[in-house]
Amino acid sequence: MTDAELLALFQKQDEQAIAETNAKYGRLCRHIALELLGSKEDAEEIVNDVLMRAWNVLPQQQPEKLAPFLAAMTRNLSTNRLDHDTAKRRGGGQMPAVLDELAECMASAETVEQAVDAKMLDAALKQFLDALPQQQRAVFVLRYSLALPVQEIAAQTGLLESNIKVTLMRLRKKLNTYLAKEGFL
Repeated sequence: MTDAELLALFQKQDEQAIAETNAKYGRLCRHIALELLGSKEDAEEIVNDVLMRAWNVLPQQQPEKLAPFLAAMTRNLSTNRLDHDTAKRRGGGQMPAVLDELAECMASAETVEQAVDAKMLDAALKQFLDALPQQQRAVFVLRYSLALPVQEIAAQTGLLESNIKVTLMRLRKKLNTYLAKEGFL
């Protein structure tokens, strides 16, 4: 079914629009949500929210291409969910320990301010994370972005706590080497 046909179904408020959109773009939306949230259940909820929002918005809006429109909606809803879910956990007594663990990977504040601006460092960290296998990236983000304790990371990933500790140690060394190679240290 083409985007124009899907939009026509939304315009008529035909319930088939939801099923057809899910069949055509559900996998894309699930993939985006899963990459951001890391949970199949949360990703499925986001896809349902996207379809409901599309039902309410598309009769008034007529985007030329539905895929980017739905992808942006998925990304925004996933990001909002992630921000909401992690706001109460952010830190949670873990932030000093997390910062201490990463201290060996970062240059002093004066050196960073003089050598690079925050955007370059952010881009380098993103590039580092993009190169990691998905499971390692998830462990790194859960620990160093969400500041989750090792026990909770183990519960979410199904890995042993000892494996997570070793993985984190190796990732810190790898990050240290990467940042040195990129000229940040």
